[in-house]
Amino acid sequence: MRVFVTGASGWIGSAVTHELLAHGYKVVGLARSDAAAGALEAKGATVHRGSLDDPDGLAEAAAASDGVIHLAFNHDFSDYAGAGRTEHAAVARMLDALAGSDRPFLLASGLASGITGRLMTEDDPSPFRGVDSLRGGSENLALEAADRGVRPVALRFSPTVHGMGDHGFTSVLARIAKERGVAGYVGDGSTRWAAVHRSDAASLVRLALEKAPAGSRVHAVAESGLPSRDIAAALGDYLGLPTGPVAPADADAHFGWIGIFFGRDVAASNDRTRELLGWTPTGPTLFEDIAAGAYALPD
Repeated sequence: MRVFVTGASGWIGSAVTHELLAHGYKVVGLARSDAAAGALEAKGATVHRGSLDDPDGLAEAAAASDGVIHLAFNHDFSDYAGAGRTEHAAVARMLDALAGSDRPFLLASGLASGITGRLMTEDDPSPFRGVDSLRGGSENLALEAADRGVRPVALRFSPTVHGMGDHGFTSVLARIAKERGVAGYVGDGSTRWAAVHRSDAASLVRLALEKAPAGSRVHAVAESGLPSRDIAAALGDYLGLPTGPVAPADADAHFGWIGIFFGRDVAASNDRTRELLGWTPTGPTLFEDIAAGAYALPD
């Protein structure tokens, strides 16, 4: 099976590429730079040069594949609305290319929903619709293509997909803690983040490619909800820093752009996903990775 993977050289994408190749798939990875192309070729993948700003090129690669795993996203927080519009256009064109084929289209999404007081489940729809909504409303855009002869699946990743070498949200929190001299959390620290190890996320993607029916939402969640104060404490313990609260009104000044995310409750169940896919997370926990030095910083 020939699978077109966007974001194939990224943090999650490189693990997914490795997982697919190890299970006999042929991977065509999107690469916008020589470095990304070289990394993919070294793994044994075929390279498709391009970017999310070329939706026609993405559609061409999608049409030539037996399925698409769309993991790329332009995380430009200086123009997040523009990034959402780019995402919407890219997804729309790839879906057009797959219409009527019954081929799979797996899309990276997230767990942000506004749900509080309970775990988000796979039955909860995304509230974001339309090109001007979060991530261009791409999850709903993709799932609606089930009526057009596509097998769309929403891959809802935890806010922290952790592991050695992670440069994502937890790494940003560690850097801010070192700069500020305190591992902070917002308010009383009761808001939660779901977490999953990178290797478990990669295996979930492969299983979803193989098993998930059209219109599925699957949760890449190993730990349903870790309180933000406990995440801060784990980082503080490793970095040798005190832990303390940051008033919600001061979160932007203290944390910068990540403050709004760290102060949000993003907790979710994985029960339906485990049952649907036969997926069992086996990787280290977030706190095990922190204690092992995954977020060590240079002096």
